[in-house]
Amino acid sequence: MLDFDPIEEARRNWAEHGWGSGTAMVAATSITRAHQILLGRINAALHPHGLTFSRFELLALLYFSRERQLPLGKIGARLQVHPTSVTSLVDRLVADGYVERRPHPSDRRTTLAALTDVGAALVVACAAELEAIDFGLEGLDEDGQVAVSTTITELRSASDGWKPSTST
Repeated sequence: MLDFDPIEEARRNWAEHGWGSGTAMVAATSITRAHQILLGRINAALHPHGLTFSRFELLALLYFSRERQLPLGKIGARLQVHPTSVTSLVDRLVADGYVERRPHPSDRRTTLAALTDVGAALVVACAAELEAIDFGLEGLDEDGQVAVSTTITELRSASDGWKPSTST
């Protein structure tokens, strides 16, 4: 454990070397560190179930879909991950019995990933556990969670080209 804030120290060094105020560097570095913290807490909660956050996200996406199945390409688009990553995630979930691969009923070029009953029960249990730990956001009350979400949503929408809704 450090007895100082290493990101604030980086800001001081940044400014001392004439690289600018360091405000954007601190924001970016803080977001990156927060991501590491959250992913560590979330993955620790999911580990007893043999899941990672990426695998949980895929199960949740299938759970929320109308027929609890989606084409692999649509999964990649919605989770914003490369097709190779989708294939790898689905392979692991199939091996564990949480997902099945099915042929598309009208497009034989397309494969569907379908949530099994075991996968549905698991994702519900894991969602409850993640809610119990506030998705790893220990230290932030609800107002803080809303503030972070609002700020990060502005960053994401500027990058991805969609307009944020007015609700959180």
